Amino acid sequence: MALAELYTQYNRVWIPDNEEVWQSAEITKNYKAGDIFLHVQLEDGTELSYPVDPAALPPLRNPDILVGENDLTALSYLHEPAVLHNLKIRFVESKLIYTYSGIILVAINPYKQLPIYGDAIIHAYSGQNMGDMDPHIFAVAEEAYKQMARNNKNQSIIVSGESGAGKTVSARYTMRYFATVSKSSSNADVEDKVLASNPITEAVGNAKTTRNDNSSRFGKYTEISFDQSYQIIGANMRTYLLEKSRVVFQSENERNYHIFYQLCASAMQPEYEHLKLGSAEEFNYTRMGGSTVIEGVDDRANMVETQKTFALLGLKRDFQMDVFKMLAAILHLGNVEIAAVGDERSSISMEDKHLSIFCELLDLNCDKIARWLCHRKIVTTSETVVKPMTRAQAVNARDALAKKIYSHLFDFIVERINQALQFPGKQHTFIGVLDIYGFETFDVNSFEQFCINYANEKLQQQFNLHVFKLEQEEYMKEDIPWTLIDFYDNQPVIDLIEAKMGILELLDEECLLPHGKDENWLQKLYNNFINKNALFEKPRMSNTSFIIQHFADKVEYKCEGFLEKNRDTVHEVLIEILKESKFHLCADFFQDSPVSISPFSSTINIKSARPVLKSPNKQLRTTVGSKFRNSLSLLMVTLNATTPHYVRCIKPNDEKLPFEFDSKRVAQQLRACGVLETIRISAQSYPSRWTYIEFFSRYSILMTQQELSINDKKQICKIVLQRLIQDPNQYQFGRTKIFFRAGQVAYLEKLRSDRLRQACTLLQRRVRGWLQRRRFLALRRAALTVQQYYRGQRTVRQAITARNLKETWAAIVIQKYCRGYLVRRLCQLIHVAAVTIQAYTRGFLARKKYRKMREEQKAVVLQKYARAWLARRRFQNIRRFVLNIQLSYRVQQLQKRIEEQSRENHGLLERLTNLASAHMNDVDTIQKLESELEKLTAQKRTYEEKGKKYKEDSEQKIFKLENQNKELQEQKETLEIKLQEKTEEMKEKMDELTQQLFNDVQKEENQRMILEKNFQNQKQDYEKEIELLKGEIKILKEEKTQLQQQIQQDIITQDSLKMEVGQLTKQAQKIPELQKEIELLQTQKLDVEKQAHSQKRELREKMSEVTKQLLESYDFEDVRSRLSTEDLEHLNEDGELWFAYEGLKKATRVLESHFQSQKEIYEKEIEGLNFKVEHLSQDINHLQKLFREENDINDGIRLEVSRLTSENLVIPDLKQQVAELENQKLDLENRLQEQTTKLKEMSNRLHYELERDRTQRRTTEAQNEVDIKEKESLKDTIQGIEGLSNGLMQDEVQGELQSKIKQVTTRLAVENMDLEEKLDMKDRIIKKLEDQIKTLTKTIEKSEALVPTVPKEYIGMMEYKKEDEERIIQNLILDLKPRGVVVNMIPGLPAHILFMCVRYADYLNDADMLKSFMNVTIDGIKQVVKEHSEDFEMLSFWLSNTYYFLNCLKQYSGEEEFMKHNTPRQNKNCLKHFDLSEYRQILSDLAIQIYHQFIIVMENNIQHMIVPGMLEYESLQGISGLKPTGFRKRSSSIDDTDTYTMTSILQQLSYFYSTMCQNGLDSELLKQAVKQLFFLIGAVTLNSLFLRKDMCSCRKGMQIRCNISYLEEWLKDKNLQSSNAKETLEPLSQAAWLLQVKKITDDDAKEICEHCTSLSTVQIVKILNSYTPIDDFEKRVTPSFVRKVQAMLNNREDVPQLMLDTKHLFQVTFPFTPSPHALELIQVPSSFKLGFLTRV
Repeated sequence: MALAELYTQYNRVWIPDNEEVWQSAEITKNYKAGDIFLHVQLEDGTELSYPVDPAALPPLRNPDILVGENDLTALSYLHEPAVLHNLKIRFVESKLIYTYSGIILVAINPYKQLPIYGDAIIHAYSGQNMGDMDPHIFAVAEEAYKQMARNNKNQSIIVSGESGAGKTVSARYTMRYFATVSKSSSNADVEDKVLASNPITEAVGNAKTTRNDNSSRFGKYTEISFDQSYQIIGANMRTYLLEKSRVVFQSENERNYHIFYQLCASAMQPEYEHLKLGSAEEFNYTRMGGSTVIEGVDDRANMVETQKTFALLGLKRDFQMDVFKMLAAILHLGNVEIAAVGDERSSISMEDKHLSIFCELLDLNCDKIARWLCHRKIVTTSETVVKPMTRAQAVNARDALAKKIYSHLFDFIVERINQALQFPGKQHTFIGVLDIYGFETFDVNSFEQFCINYANEKLQQQFNLHVFKLEQEEYMKEDIPWTLIDFYDNQPVIDLIEAKMGILELLDEECLLPHGKDENWLQKLYNNFINKNALFEKPRMSNTSFIIQHFADKVEYKCEGFLEKNRDTVHEVLIEILKESKFHLCADFFQDSPVSISPFSSTINIKSARPVLKSPNKQLRTTVGSKFRNSLSLLMVTLNATTPHYVRCIKPNDEKLPFEFDSKRVAQQLRACGVLETIRISAQSYPSRWTYIEFFSRYSILMTQQELSINDKKQICKIVLQRLIQDPNQYQFGRTKIFFRAGQVAYLEKLRSDRLRQACTLLQRRVRGWLQRRRFLALRRAALTVQQYYRGQRTVRQAITARNLKETWAAIVIQKYCRGYLVRRLCQLIHVAAVTIQAYTRGFLARKKYRKMREEQKAVVLQKYARAWLARRRFQNIRRFVLNIQLSYRVQQLQKRIEEQSRENHGLLERLTNLASAHMNDVDTIQKLESELEKLTAQKRTYEEKGKKYKEDSEQKIFKLENQNKELQEQKETLEIKLQEKTEEMKEKMDELTQQLFNDVQKEENQRMILEKNFQNQKQDYEKEIELLKGEIKILKEEKTQLQQQIQQDIITQDSLKMEVGQLTKQAQKIPELQKEIELLQTQKLDVEKQAHSQKRELREKMSEVTKQLLESYDFEDVRSRLSTEDLEHLNEDGELWFAYEGLKKATRVLESHFQSQKEIYEKEIEGLNFKVEHLSQDINHLQKLFREENDINDGIRLEVSRLTSENLVIPDLKQQVAELENQKLDLENRLQEQTTKLKEMSNRLHYELERDRTQRRTTEAQNEVDIKEKESLKDTIQGIEGLSNGLMQDEVQGELQSKIKQVTTRLAVENMDLEEKLDMKDRIIKKLEDQIKTLTKTIEKSEALVPTVPKEYIGMMEYKKEDEERIIQNLILDLKPRGVVVNMIPGLPAHILFMCVRYADYLNDADMLKSFMNVTIDGIKQVVKEHSEDFEMLSFWLSNTYYFLNCLKQYSGEEEFMKHNTPRQNKNCLKHFDLSEYRQILSDLAIQIYHQFIIVMENNIQHMIVPGMLEYESLQGISGLKPTGFRKRSSSIDDTDTYTMTSILQQLSYFYSTMCQNGLDSELLKQAVKQLFFLIGAVTLNSLFLRKDMCSCRKGMQIRCNISYLEEWLKDKNLQSSNAKETLEPLSQAAWLLQVKKITDDDAKEICEHCTSLSTVQIVKILNSYTPIDDFEKRVTPSFVRKVQAMLNNREDVPQLMLDTKHLFQVTFPFTPSPHALELIQVPSSFKLGFLTRV
């Protein structure tokens, strides 16, 4: 469609305006191509012929439906006036400060505190998609956080705008959002530290300007670091271009940095007295702007806050005092008076108070400072010259020193903040928040504005590249060809500033010259760029300025002060003096190698997208320009390595008025921040983008029936678009979206509104026609009625006479009597007929019902006996089979146990034999030792003989003796070695023996324990089996008696059946007689019918003859001819002729009635006979059926009798089985006795073996004594050998031998003692076994002797042992699974079982046992709740049981208030000895804790369903509210099968309800839980409604109201109306009503105020401001109406809070409801595995 065709009548356009920038006008005449005027009408009613250029027509205005959209890219016409108007509508009328513009968030400063930044808002935006909620700074922060977590990529949020636009606040809110949503549980103070850095940097870096009371005078980039779980671990801050000149100079109505005024406001406090400060008016640096106080700001309170944040960051009081000393020194330096001495000199008085305070604070030499502030040193190659300075130069030197000190102090504070925010771990990702100045243009622009605009040029270039990148990705994703778009590229401006021989390089070059001046630098600029670069201009009327064409606007810069500000120099002598300061902080500031300001720079690994510009000269790096350029390059590298998100802050007016919109200022800022450029770029391509589903839902009204019949919606959209828009270049089909050129959506909206208007016109035409027709018909009926009455009156007046009245009266009387007679007769006939019909039908129905009842009764009797017989037969077969299996299984189990015991006995015997063999081995070893000792004695004898020989031959054979002595020594060594080896072998053998004995003893003890346990288990099993066998014998006896009774009953029934068979046979004999009677009746019937027909004929013939005779006898014409008129009149007057005629008529009627009555009588007789015949035939059939059934019954009886006889034959078999079972029982008892005897024998054997061990032990002791004696003899022999050696050198060897022998003897003695102790232990164990065997035999005999006679009477307790507490808790609490178990048990069964155990402990009067059980129970419940803290069923189950347990403790406490509803039996079961009120309180607290966790789990399960089901899903047909949504696509629920619906919410609620009911939760608790859930549903839905402008429409109100009705119906179905859950939905219901109600007049406003009592004023105003029409036929809420409602609501006292608290919990109450279940009747299911508990 051509663009000119859209300029038709009633369309609206935008016309430029001097005041409002753009003005709206409506076209009054269709525009034709080539016209030079456009006829329009302005909004004030004035008509105008606006001259136009056919090639550039005025921009069209968007339809009203698109005005006020969340995203500017959703507008069909994208241009400057559309953007301005949309922002104005949202800001002024809807009070919405945030708007999307593609990827940009436009934030307009409201100059008013708004309730949209609370924690509830943060949680509402957390986890949401960006397009699903209204635009907000939190939405941008959530998008950045989500992309970081999803893509593991660093993010940046770039906040820009001019001073006063709200950049600092926006950056602060983003950081607060990250600190809230990523709060770490392990390191909770990190987020507080990150947030605490803002007040400090604002105190030292923000100041009041003419545009903003809290203007940031520096750029700041804060990197918030996250770990792998995406929780904040630290932060890092980089600063850019602090405005140092503000320290020494402020313009009018401006202030210095806040920290100075905070310090002056706190000067009178004791801790600041040493700073010697006063009020801010006393110092030059704080009073220069003439405004020392900000309205509404308390500097003293802010100082306290600053100190708190310093402390929170870990910066101690000493550090703070050092900082405050530096700041105070700067203030005192500014008050130093410099006096002029002539024209060339200046001086400072040594008595200057402020100079001395300055030097005192910084610990400086006062004389030097006073001298060098007024002099400077010039160093040349040959000499050094000291030159005095003029007063102006000295003042500049003083101010330069102050700026230098403050600059270093600012950097130092930032450095310390970074150190406080430093983190020990490794950074995983980060999100950077850039709070930087926007484009600035003032009346006088200097070096600061130049640097700021240079930074904005770089940021705009990065923004343009990012926008194009996103556009290209979108086009490629949708498979749409990418075409290059013309856009403004600001690279030439950047090259002009930063390229080689650019403005900055020329400035640095001029700064290097000793006599460089601003004028010389400016002249170089003129020479290099005028007429050579189109972006550089020279002003016409100035030689001290230059103009640069920036992307936003032209800016004129004044060159004065450029060089001085770029140099930023302080005289070197002053620097040296400061270096010599004894105040460490001051001295550290001016060292040659200061510490790096960014301690985290090494941790960030970023690859540069473009090479960083490096200065060719090393000295250039010291200038401010070069530093700023390098830091800006580093910032761009960082931003290029992250995913950026843009926030553009806009200042709506310069007067700081709330919600006032200055179109000129806003348009200027939109151009400066690049929003309009983005809009222009978007408009050149395909700005409007719709998904196929959205397009189908919105424009289905434009589709034909043939198109709608296609199943593929995508194909339908393509066909419709090709039909509606002829130019295919105006749209593109993507994979999931349709892309439209600018204006095409507006054209489609126009077609849609035209179609709707046509439909409305058609409906109006039909309705109006129907109303007119209805009115016409009513008028016509009224006219006819009037005519009828008028004509009747007229005819009456014309024809009324006495005769006519008489005749008519007579006729009326005759008619009355005649009609009455006829009606009475007819009524009588009808009455008689109805009575006869009713009689026959009722009789027939009664007989039929009687027959049916008889048949059913007999059938029921037969079925009863047949089913009973079949059931008994089936049961007996099954029971017989089960008994056989049980018997065989139990016999096998007994055999297995006997075999196992025999095996164990064999094993014990084998172990005893092993012990005996081991003992024999020990004896053998002892014998071997004895033999060795004998050998040694023999050797001793040989040695003695040799000694004698040596004595005799000593004198002769000394030489031989010496040789022999050597041989003896060698032999002795070999003997020692052998002795050592033997002793070691003996040691090893004895160790092995002792270990074997010890292991055997332990094994025997374990086996004894196992035998005891097995014996006890077998005893219990035998007892149980005996009881089962006795019970089965009883059951068999009872069944036998029952079978005999059944046989007798069957015989009786057989006799009765035989009697009935006989009767039936008699009745069957009567059947042929009845058949004969029926045949006779049929013949009689035929005869009667024939007679009736003949009588009818005769009567008809007689009637015809009578009438003929009457007619023939009277000749009427002859009579008339004879009679005169007078006679006729006479006859008529007397009535004789009339009466004659009437008599004839009566006669004929009587004859006819007589004939009809006879006819009816005959017909009734015939019908009666027919009925009798049918009845008799039915009786015959019935008798035949009965006869057949009796035959079948007789056959069945015969079969039953035969079966019973066969079963009687089986009874002896059963008797035999019972006898066999009794025999088996006897066998088992015999086996038990045999086992006991065997055990006794085994104990005797063990005793005998132990006796034998004792004898062996005695023998070993005797042998040991012999060994000892032999050892003593050995000692004697050794002594003899020592004597023979005659003092040879062998004493040491003999001592070692002696000690070794002693060790061996002592060890053997100790081992013997150990063996004796072990043998004693074995004796004791055997005695214990013998005693246990005796006790077991006694208990078996007693159990056999006792016979249960009386059934037990339970008293409602559970007996348990103290060691079983853990098993009870494990099985009953920890391991119990409610699913599947709850169905078949009473509510709170575990609680009742626990209380029965408590009663048992109370019954025993055991305080320790009761206390232990209660503590274990409470700990068990806590543990199971903790382990299943997210399991709804488990929490519901244990909430119910804790509640029942608490109620049991109350009910049976013995207190009167809880015993009112108890039965006498329950009162007997009350606790006797202990008061458990303390435990009741503990359980009550535990129940409240479980309830809260239970509510949290329910809320977590349903919360994600609420918004999709209650708000987004559209169940009502024909009320779809889809609209264009722009770049930020909202998640639509149409055609989305995975989304949640209202049905999902109701199903979840039903699941909760059914689970709570199954778990036996008390009804009051259930109602409280439902109330809490309904409150959550209402609160979450209402909060989302407040934050979603697209949902605030009349149609959405209808949908919400419908959903609320579904919830109310659910409450009604579940009988929960008394839960007050409906009242919690009242705010939501009122909000839905508010969306639907009319909002125009004063009465409407009054009605809103009266009806919306559950909504606060803030909430009502928010809904009214957010109300969004879906169609052109709906009207917006005017601001005047909103103000009117707000004025009416001013008197209402409510909380000014927008969001409802979704975390609010209603107070829970646990009502006391006594348990109706008797404790003595409660049984423990086997599934609980509590067999070790016994009912008392």
